[in-house]
Amino acid sequence: MAEAMFRDLVRKKGREEMFFIDSAGTSSEEYGNPMYYAAKEKLRENRIDCGNHRARTMRRDDYEKFDYLIGMDQWNIRNMTRICGGDPKKKIFLMKSFIGENDEISDPWYTRDFERTYQDLKRTLPAFYDYATKNG
Repeated sequence: MAEAMFRDLVRKKGREEMFFIDSAGTSSEEYGNPMYYAAKEKLRENRIDCGNHRARTMRRDDYEKFDYLIGMDQWNIRNMTRICGGDPKKKIFLMKSFIGENDEISDPWYTRDFERTYQDLKRTLPAFYDYATKNG
């Protein structure tokens, strides 16, 4: 959801050339699968295109490819740090840190509360956009 929502935000701001946006899991269990139907439906309800995204697994070289690596919860942060072999350049962030919170964004796969996740992302993604555009 976050990738599609951020793409939509960036497109609406006319800044697509400034960002390369991708998402990846920290485990291989969903590798190759399309977006979960309930997440797609929540995006569709809000007129956000999710394209034909297929899950991929994060790789160590993602650390050098991307300026920001964002996890939704502490489990993701730990796995991302492990996959990348650490975080010497301080590129790994907890999503809600951009709004000054240390709280996690709930995984709707487990909670089944896609609305809550959507609303959390709707609050945090603009703050990340502002941070990224100011900090390069």
